[in-house]
Amino acid sequence: MPSRRAATSAPRQRRRPEPVPPLGSLTQSEAVTTSCVACGAERVTRLAMTLTDGTPAVFTSCTRCEHRGWETEGATLSIDDVVDRTRRPV
Repeated sequence: MPSRRAATSAPRQRRRPEPVPPLGSLTQSEAVTTSCVACGAERVTRLAMTLTDGTPAVFTSCTRCEHRGWETEGATLSIDDVVDRTRRPV
């Protein structure tokens, strides 16, 4: 039976996966890049994400005073702003 593959076609090359950025950790001091705006503590969790409407945002949570905040492009977002931007259109 003849092969289905044409004699002139080259083998398919696999794409290399995009490199995954390393995960941060509260126990790694070099991973901390900011401090809490409420109490000044240096141990904060920061998560960068894109909201449903396409807005790039950063969520910050303090491990000492439990202050939480959202920001985008240097501006602070209220929780109502975040909820509005994450609603799916009906």
